[in-house]
Amino acid sequence: MSPRVLVIVLCYNGVELTLACLESLRRLEYEQADVLVVDNASQDNTPAVVQARFPKVQVIETGANLGFAAGNNVGLHYALDHGYDYAMLLNNDTEVAPDMLTALIAAGMQDPTIGVLGPKIYYHDRPQTLWSAGGIIDWRRGGRSLMRGIDSVDKGQFDTLANVDFVTGCALLVRRSAIEQVGMLDERFGMYYEETEWCVRIARAGWRIVCVPGARLWHKIRTDSQDRSPRITYYMARNRLLFLRLTHAPLGTWLYAALFQDLRTWFSWSLRPRWRWRAAQRTAMTHAWRDFAQNRFGMVA
Repeated sequence: MSPRVLVIVLCYNGVELTLACLESLRRLEYEQADVLVVDNASQDNTPAVVQARFPKVQVIETGANLGFAAGNNVGLHYALDHGYDYAMLLNNDTEVAPDMLTALIAAGMQDPTIGVLGPKIYYHDRPQTLWSAGGIIDWRRGGRSLMRGIDSVDKGQFDTLANVDFVTGCALLVRRSAIEQVGMLDERFGMYYEETEWCVRIARAGWRIVCVPGARLWHKIRTDSQDRSPRITYYMARNRLLFLRLTHAPLGTWLYAALFQDLRTWFSWSLRPRWRWRAAQRTAMTHAWRDFAQNRFGMVA
């Protein structure tokens, strides 16, 4: 019998994105998959709209914006409690290929040491251009998380099943036994770096992390808006430091992250006229350092 899979779609507003994602999931060829929408207190009537349009989809309302880690943990607990063999974290701003889950499960069944699997992810508005073919952690340069193949046209250069350091939480399939061994996402992250730390934890427990080239989806991401967001600057800066702490990164990695990257960036945003429009991001980075030093984690208002 084929493994049972729970696809967890976490959302906070963006009902039209969620509906498009669910419509693509309805076309999945894999028959042993159920869909769970975890709603983080959306203000756009997402739960009611989803239940009306997709009556077979289970909806859990968390009652608050728990963030990515805690919100997805609600879904992961549901998956374990209801006997699913795999759980898939899936962003609501994605659309999947009909055979995506079939390809992922086939790879997982061929090798029981694989704990986490991810698809190739393309930009939705550039459907042949890769956003991620799995992730690599550059420990020599501050523990930065880098996407393999980002912004390159897919010409088959990543068409071999590959071990990677992490799979982005945008689309991450995890085996039940891996969750049972290492635990859930660490909710101290709130959002960003939580799946990276989770994958490191799973890999260090002896599991493989892989990108499956035959599995595909398309992500409606805008990198330009992310680059300008003080909120994202805050979480990325604070959570990278938490990631380095939890993974016991070596001193050289810490020094590169704190001095060569963060501090240099902070001074550049402060002193160079061309970057003075980033004053809000500079303040966000300062708050990130302060909150890390004070052990203030999770979602911050």
